[in-house]
Amino acid sequence: MQQSLQFLQAPAMELQSLVQQEIEINPVLEEAVSEEPKETEADDWDKQLEELRQKDEEWREYFSQSNTPTASYNPEAAERRQFLFDSQVEAPHLSDHLLRQLTLATSHPDMLRIGEEIIGNLDDAGFLKIPLVEVAQSAQVDYPVAQATLALIQTFDPVGVAAQDLRECLLIQIDRLGKSEELEATMVSQYLSELGRKKYQDIARGLKVPLDRVQTAAQFIATLQPRPGSSFSSDDKQNIVQAELAVQKSGDDWIVVMNDDPVPRLRISDTYKDLLVNNGHDPSLREYLKEKIRAGKFLIKCLHQRQQTIFNIATEIVKRQRGFFDEGVTQLKPLTMNQVAEVVGVHETTVSRAIANKYVQTPYGLFDLKYFFTPGYQTATGEVMSNTSVKDAIADLIARESTTKPLSDQEIVKILSERGIPLARRTVAKYRAELGLLPSNLRRSM
Repeated sequence: MQQSLQFLQAPAMELQSLVQQEIEINPVLEEAVSEEPKETEADDWDKQLEELRQKDEEWREYFSQSNTPTASYNPEAAERRQFLFDSQVEAPHLSDHLLRQLTLATSHPDMLRIGEEIIGNLDDAGFLKIPLVEVAQSAQVDYPVAQATLALIQTFDPVGVAAQDLRECLLIQIDRLGKSEELEATMVSQYLSELGRKKYQDIARGLKVPLDRVQTAAQFIATLQPRPGSSFSSDDKQNIVQAELAVQKSGDDWIVVMNDDPVPRLRISDTYKDLLVNNGHDPSLREYLKEKIRAGKFLIKCLHQRQQTIFNIATEIVKRQRGFFDEGVTQLKPLTMNQVAEVVGVHETTVSRAIANKYVQTPYGLFDLKYFFTPGYQTATGEVMSNTSVKDAIADLIARESTTKPLSDQEIVKILSERGIPLARRTVAKYRAELGLLPSNLRRSM
């Protein structure tokens, strides 16, 4: 059961790795080179296993009369498989990148120990959010040593890493660029909040410098990296995005097509027959092979069940989100995992596992299956819209607004209300923020 759930939740690239591990530990498993369906293999072996259970003493005769040719080792297939796994280059981890620099920068035992502790506590953005004093206590080193080590790590690549907040991160970068004594450093040090809200006139008055000089400095600061660790992948972001399904138009209908290419095609190998023919009366060998066959057959069924479950869920999604595929994101309907689970005949948690990190290719681009599950919102006319559709309407209004006179949140509320979508101003502000769009005063061109 755990193996079945693990395969269901794994994205395509991770699944290939899991299956490869199973092939390596189970000698009766091999990748199929023929085009016969996986379920045919499973059914075939159901019959064969039944025969094997009936009479052990007939094994030798059974295999000697079998017309199935023995599968030979295919070096080309093996080479292609190995090339596939070898070619998946893992993105470097930030911690590994920094640890290599640390070992080159110092050989002091205490600094190496506290350095590893600091690096291990950096978040995905490259910031040290834990107080340095706690890190020093955890590593059992003196605080001055911890301070010196932190200062050393802050000289590493990427520039700005190991900063304790955004201000320090930007100042490190400014210093490395030789502007530590210039206006840019002063603005970040003293007016970071005003800078984020584009209050350039307040900064100019406070520092008694021309407005255009403040604007130029702000443009330079905007080129700095606020998340120096973002260029390195964390452990949960290593998966390569690969569509496992596609939605295509067929006449007046939309159909789901499974991409089975990323999923290894497995079969039970015939090579063990020679072993049974030559050692047919060896009880330990027979028991060993029977167990491996059972495990291999179950694995094949797990893979088949995984594909079928994902297909059934995707088909129900397409059925319920027909409007999206016909007209686009504005017609996305509210949908819960429980609604799909009831139709497919599985538990809600199974739906959650099945759609995790699964992508579908649509006429509108590549989408995560989770995208199609969204809460609902009822309009004034009683029609139910998804939150995604409402957000899209807000984004469209802002995209079409005048840059010299952008729409305020209250004006957006009024326009949407006229369209039959009554929203509170705070809801508009919330959705706008989730879309990464600035307030009207910050969108206005000067």
